[in-house]
Amino acid sequence: MGTAGRIAAGLAGAVALVLVLAQVFLPGIAASRISSRVGRYGTVESVRVTAWPAVKLLWGHADSVRVRAHNLRLSPAQTAKLLWEARGAASIEMTAPTAQEGSLGLSGVSLRKRGDVLTAEAQTTVADVQAALPPGVTVQLLASSGGKVEVRASGGLFGVGASVDAVAGASEGKLVAHPLGFLLEGLQLTLFSDAHVYVEAVGASALAGEGTPSYRLTMRASLH
Repeated sequence: MGTAGRIAAGLAGAVALVLVLAQVFLPGIAASRISSRVGRYGTVESVRVTAWPAVKLLWGHADSVRVRAHNLRLSPAQTAKLLWEARGAASIEMTAPTAQEGSLGLSGVSLRKRGDVLTAEAQTTVADVQAALPPGVTVQLLASSGGKVEVRASGGLFGVGASVDAVAGASEGKLVAHPLGFLLEGLQLTLFSDAHVYVEAVGASALAGEGTPSYRLTMRASLH
């Protein structure tokens, strides 16, 4: 083998070694960084990152990310920021037995990302919903279909000091609520809005069974 051949072989060996080392160490480094980011808002139990080849992690791309945490406390804006920071992952699965999203207490939280599509579900109790509402305001679930949730609100919501039926759903990527009724349709309350998270549908259902009255909440959105 001539000098050029030995140089080429040496370079090929060095590249192979770098790729092997990257495959061994980069997923762990990425998992540590994710754990640090999520850990600002609660306790992280485990993070697993996969990527092939692992060097693409250097550019913020990953094949899958799995996170398990608990006692998370985030505002909707902080949640949206984390999701946008994780946009380079093709697949994300994040679970938390307990969480606080804004003022709403949640349990059994599950968030999934496939490409740019986001789906989330969680449970909340009637008491947690009441605690998240302004003083004197109550909400009763009436129905949920077609990506919207219909409720009966009492106690001054929308500036009306009586019971009023309202619908919460997606509008131009925002989560909004508006009262039903000819004279009130023009009123609208924005519940969530973010430049990068485009809300597409929401849902709610009462959970049957004994014990504390609870709801199952769902949301579908996409990253833009």
